[in-house]
Amino acid sequence: MNYSPDILNCLANLSSDEVFTSPELANRMLDLLPQELFRSPRTRFLDPCSKSGVFLREIAKRLLAGLEAEIPDLQQRIDHIMTRQVFGIACTDLTAEMSRRTLYCSKLANGDYSVSTAFRDVQGNLRYDRCLHTWNAQGRCEHCGASKGEYLRTDSRETYAYPFIHKSINEIFHKDMQFDVIIGNPPYQMNVGNEGGNSSKAKSIYHLFMVQAEKVNPKYIVMVIPSRWMTRSTEGIPDEWVDSMLRSNKIVEMHDHADSNDFFPTLAQPIKGGVQYFLWCNTYNGKCHYFYYPVMNEVSERYNYLDSTGSGFVIRDPRAYSIIERIMAKEGRYFENDICNFSSLVSPKDFFTNKETLTSSWKGYHGHKTSEYPIKYYISKSFNDIPFGWVSELQISKNRQAIPLYKVFIPAAAGSGNDDKVLGEPFYGEPGSVCSQTYLVIGYNHNFDKVQCLNVISYIKTRFFRYLVSIKKKTQNGPRHVYQLVPLQDFSHPWTDEMLYKKYGLTKDEIAFIESMIRPME
Repeated sequence: MNYSPDILNCLANLSSDEVFTSPELANRMLDLLPQELFRSPRTRFLDPCSKSGVFLREIAKRLLAGLEAEIPDLQQRIDHIMTRQVFGIACTDLTAEMSRRTLYCSKLANGDYSVSTAFRDVQGNLRYDRCLHTWNAQGRCEHCGASKGEYLRTDSRETYAYPFIHKSINEIFHKDMQFDVIIGNPPYQMNVGNEGGNSSKAKSIYHLFMVQAEKVNPKYIVMVIPSRWMTRSTEGIPDEWVDSMLRSNKIVEMHDHADSNDFFPTLAQPIKGGVQYFLWCNTYNGKCHYFYYPVMNEVSERYNYLDSTGSGFVIRDPRAYSIIERIMAKEGRYFENDICNFSSLVSPKDFFTNKETLTSSWKGYHGHKTSEYPIKYYISKSFNDIPFGWVSELQISKNRQAIPLYKVFIPAAAGSGNDDKVLGEPFYGEPGSVCSQTYLVIGYNHNFDKVQCLNVISYIKTRFFRYLVSIKKKTQNGPRHVYQLVPLQDFSHPWTDEMLYKKYGLTKDEIAFIESMIRPME
């Protein structure tokens, strides 16, 4: 038996930021919409960030079947769908040609092999015109935040100034346009390094497509985006946008996958925190039917507001709610105020460093303690096999008041965001010690003694503690806010999981669940 694979299942991704969507995922997303939309000759669809054209092709297939009774002539039906119902904005010249080839069966909408006979120009309704960034005084694009040093490009190179978030719809299509459905898989981020072209930094931009889509005022928006915005663990996503998404209550249904490999298995680097696709409805104001997939074929669901606890973020795994509720029965709404949860003990990042001295790559420390260099400086356990050196107080640019304190150091980044250890190993920081940006400082604002510090470490090492951190920590980075769901304890004695399970009255099933998710920290 001959097998002809769908060519759109065989494409290599352009990058980890511009990810091709499979026909399977496109159809899962289309299934969220009211299906009567595909039986109306007046429904108008837009893909604002077309790469392969898969969404438009699958929409056209559904319309082709749904309008058969109303427009029986096949060519008339095709021409009507292509000219009046299906529209796209490509990301680049390359993806424009690819998308037209997918939708029209020709990279020229009016070409000899185009399925539509009604177009008079090469682009048809799948538009791409080179777009430029608008630079501000700081050398950043006013629309997307791109760095002028990286993206001020010659005419021969792509600018990655995506038209949908740089121009109005009317500018792109040269006429007034209104859409019923906006659906797509937007680019996730852009490098925004320093003027010299440092591409190691990236700024999330997928939310800008959502912002612009809402401005267009469609009835429905369906998008697939990274999930980490829900736990506020994405650099560059404004808190105001997260708050608006949580408070609007316009998301009717959401499918949240912890592992991006469920849909994007060929990516060189998985999307940290997983991906989600959802149905947003302009006229809806209510609870969300939420599905969480820890693995592809396993699902938990709930029907409630996304931020049903009022914590300011989404507790993604529904299985966590009963555990949080048991802690709340003892501690009240402890997560609402930093001073009532463990995040109050954890320092901001870059606590001692000004990013010039006391960085993990800085070489200004001494190898031996002397009267001039008496302060122990913890660098990194992986930096040239030298875990610490010695520095003078003058080399410490800030927070010198914490030097004489007893404290605990913990890696600021560890794991993948989806691993069963969650955190790096904490260790005791004696008085007269500081650290590089590799570590956060726990107890920097408390008058702990050594015993209390060791008891804090015993608490951090419990599975209970690290499970609560894992609810918010969905990337390698572990800033202070990921400790928001961890309750404070009495640190006059050490802690074990058994003591914590008993204190909060966890059931056997809840204990088994935590221990299935988190491995012991030796």
